[in-house]
Amino acid sequence: MVQEIVIYPNPILRKKSQDVVKFDKELHTLLDDMNETMLHYSGVGLAAVQIGVLQNILIINLPVENKDNPDEDVQLKESLIEAINPVIMKINGEQIFNEGCLSIPGINEDITRAQHIVVEYFNRDGVKQTMEAEDFLAVAWQHEMEHLTGHVFIEHLSFLKRKKFEKEWKRKLKVKHTQNNKL
Repeated sequence: MVQEIVIYPNPILRKKSQDVVKFDKELHTLLDDMNETMLHYSGVGLAAVQIGVLQNILIINLPVENKDNPDEDVQLKESLIEAINPVIMKINGEQIFNEGCLSIPGINEDITRAQHIVVEYFNRDGVKQTMEAEDFLAVAWQHEMEHLTGHVFIEHLSFLKRKKFEKEWKRKLKVKHTQNNKL
């Protein structure tokens, strides 16, 4: 079932998520809901906190080129990464990537991240996994894992860019709130 995305500056986005201890049907339903939600909102990653669940769970599904229509990207079910209690074990290199976030819609900024990472996590059945990631996949992992620790990507902005963002974001939310109240 598609869930509502928590929008910044909702205080839940600042809370640290807790480790999952039960790998059961309830967890599987949550993972399925997260995937439906991510696809519905055209995201490539989603942390459980972004739908109001404070558990160390994230999913990632990078788009791939559609073989039938090269101008269109698709997300394949077999490409879906479901990560429970993820931990970055190794990190190296540096890259700058233009990031966005489902919890801060319409905002994209260049963010510096590690180029290459090694992550350990559990799959939906509680089986330990290890994955090496680089480039865009490494960015997605780092972005989603920040959510699990109560952080959002805009925290990487310089002081001046952050102040400008906050001012524009407040104005954008005020306009949206005003429009919603007119309905």
